[in-house]
Amino acid sequence: MAATAYPDDPEKRRTAQFEDELIGLDPNDPEAQAFAEHLERQQRVRPSYTVEGYLSDVGDFADSANRLGGHYKLMAVILVLLILLGVTITAWDALVFVVTTLF
Repeated sequence: MAATAYPDDPEKRRTAQFEDELIGLDPNDPEAQAFAEHLERQQRVRPSYTVEGYLSDVGDFADSANRLGGHYKLMAVILVLLILLGVTITAWDALVFVVTTLF
């Protein structure tokens, strides 16, 4: 039974994953559970060329930054702020161009 046989039930999917891929590990061990979650994130297949794919990738980035904490979280926040600053400047330049062109 493959772990992908239960796409909607995370508990059954994790149990199937321990039966298939993590043979010999204790399913109740917190480290084994964390490793199983890591494997699940690595094996997750989504179309990254769609808006939903991009948004889910951003969600994965935010989740990983929150898991790390410390200065890694601070660097992730700075990166997001720099991206937002770039988007804001680009939108402002486009607005100024449209206004000066029309008037």
